[in-house]
Amino acid sequence: MKRMIIKNASQLVTCSGFTAKKGKDMNNLGIIENGAVVIQEGIIKWVGRTPDIPRQYEKVAEVIDATGKTVLPGFIDSHTHFVFGGYREEEYSWRLKGDNYMEIMQKGGGIVNTVTKTKEETKEYLIRIGMKRLDSMLTFGVTTVEGKSGYGLDYETEIKQLEVMRKLNLRHKIDVVPTFLGAHAVPKDYRGKEDKFIDLMIDEVLPYVVDKGLAEFCDVFCEKGVFSIEQSEKLLLAAKEQGLKLKMHADEIYDLGGAGLAAKLKAVSADHLLMASDEGIKEMAENNVVATLLPGTAFSLREDFARARYMIDNNLAVALASDFNPGSCFTESIPLIIALATLYMNMTIEETITALTINGAAALDKADYIGSIDVNKKGDIVIHEYPSYKFIPYHIGVSTVETVIKDGQVVYYKYEQ
Repeated sequence: MKRMIIKNASQLVTCSGFTAKKGKDMNNLGIIENGAVVIQEGIIKWVGRTPDIPRQYEKVAEVIDATGKTVLPGFIDSHTHFVFGGYREEEYSWRLKGDNYMEIMQKGGGIVNTVTKTKEETKEYLIRIGMKRLDSMLTFGVTTVEGKSGYGLDYETEIKQLEVMRKLNLRHKIDVVPTFLGAHAVPKDYRGKEDKFIDLMIDEVLPYVVDKGLAEFCDVFCEKGVFSIEQSEKLLLAAKEQGLKLKMHADEIYDLGGAGLAAKLKAVSADHLLMASDEGIKEMAENNVVATLLPGTAFSLREDFARARYMIDNNLAVALASDFNPGSCFTESIPLIIALATLYMNMTIEETITALTINGAAALDKADYIGSIDVNKKGDIVIHEYPSYKFIPYHIGVSTVETVIKDGQVVYYKYEQ
């Protein structure tokens, strides 16, 4: 019987809950002083104060002494595009010189650039580079990550990306949640024929994805100049009918009404939302759609940040994620996301931690078994090297993660033991 006891934690930050937290409740971290956790066979069996650990658990257990340290749930990075070929470092320099998105596209940059390179790479290469990227995420305390396709825009490469994620989920300690994002951009051959491209995704790609169980979610880039509200709704309804859960890239550049569509379809999450209207935010809150905000992207593109403060104050559940991708946000740094949320998005430290734990889990429809330190949830736990959770944003841009425990096993040490 594999049993682990983590004890003497200066603060055990449980983030306790089984659904997304909204409004003022996002500040409730469920802190236990001098806390302890018992994990058995990868599942949390007991949570409380160290002096109260039941005696039956103390036999035959691996013990981790967390004296002077803070213990949190593993972070959930609920929006990434981490499986891709090639890089776009030249585009970053163009952006710094003032080129806008359309000018970069005219130079051969943008999503299409990554599509070309991803098509050229083998599965073996994508698996190898994917493992390295997951290794890096683990050092930041990420124990579950969502990954999207969308760098194929055709049958073969979309399937290749999803098959790579399946392999990575089996091989790496981090759990990988796959999302089908075939409608990520309009291929050159379909410009002006976007309806036909949506039909291609629905008729040819989606059935195979569903039949082989390659994705849990379907996503779409609902944006002016990409896919309209009507086209997005058609694809998402088809995906929903075939058993996939829904996500959306919504209202990032224009207020197209994506937040309202996410509410109408009862999507699990709507992401970006920089331009979401007051009405769209209200409708999302009423329909329990999680707002997944991506401050790293706004920062990288030098855009205004999403209105996190307004959303939380209006009872919308907010999650945070990295949006790790090769173009607009080439970073998997959770410390950067935390810094941006607290310094520039007017989120409290407590709201930020909630957004990366239980609300991140809710954005993946998995809050019933990850995202908090609760009995019967997975033993995904991170030990931070300081005595208070307030050190996490205070040590600006630097990871405070010392130890990562996944399914009740230590999978990362910051320092040699």
